[in-house]
Amino acid sequence: MIRSLFLFLLAITPIYRSLAFQADIIDDLSSYFKAGNSKEIAKNFAPTIELIIIDEEDVYSKAQGEQILKDFFSKHQPVKTSIFHRINNSQNYRFGVILVNTSKETYRVSITMKKFNTAFLITELRIEPAKD
Repeated sequence: MIRSLFLFLLAITPIYRSLAFQADIIDDLSSYFKAGNSKEIAKNFAPTIELIIIDEEDVYSKAQGEQILKDFFSKHQPVKTSIFHRINNSQNYRFGVILVNTSKETYRVSITMKKFNTAFLITELRIEPAKD
């Protein structure tokens, strides 16, 4: 009986860890946005990403997306972030909205992620001024 329970727990541990990691991705991204860390955010980009930053929209490679995000952070230094909304109950899709406060303005960051193999990668990132 104890051996069976042990084997069961051993079998489900990787599944639990995977689900726990997936649930925390929005939290991780929020901390990266607070730090203005385009490199860590870009590690979660799909090979191509649709970026909509204020009024500019296009599809970019992972490296181009990182550079554009770095440029955004150089102009708008984050001070504080808060998670406004998240959807994490799908096996193949994640969505989150993070509010990023800068010294001048607050931005609403919408993040769409899809599952590729075993990881969720960002396919669309939208940064727009937050509506009051």
